[in-house]
Amino acid sequence: MAKSELERVTEEKVAKGGILVKFYFDMQSEEKDKLQPLLVDLINERLLKEPGVVYCYGAIEEPIKHDKYYITSAAVHVLFESFRNLIIIAFKYAPIGVEILRPQKDLHVSVWDLQSVLLDVAQFSTEYSRYILEKVLRPEDMQAIQENLKNREEIGKRLIEKKEKKE
Repeated sequence: MAKSELERVTEEKVAKGGILVKFYFDMQSEEKDKLQPLLVDLINERLLKEPGVVYCYGAIEEPIKHDKYYITSAAVHVLFESFRNLIIIAFKYAPIGVEILRPQKDLHVSVWDLQSVLLDVAQFSTEYSRYILEKVLRPEDMQAIQENLKNREEIGKRLIEKKEKKE
């Protein structure tokens, strides 16, 4: 039996470090007609256009009414170029579930990819913390934290420069 083009591309990418996952997203609104277009936009106009996404396609459930809200979900297959791309997109879009479909056994992650992912996670955490703190803290407390973050940024730059000199 001949393999489909989709299967061929998937096998090639996974052999080179790609990852095929199924993301699960949910959405709710008081307006039923808004839900499915929003999920279609998420899949076709956002996920599909993200760097490191080879392809994606999904199935969107018919909205159901619960109390005063309509609720729907989508299961979206996404093939990523790398583990790093998967992590970035998972942080950016916050799916309610992730299922790794391929590779089916072990996943090889290079040290560079792992280092890069950890730096991305640290950056996401810092940005999220900053957002939360800006919305909650008094201005004088925020100023002290911003100074701390500037110092932290400077130390990070020095560490990178030091590492580059060693290489």
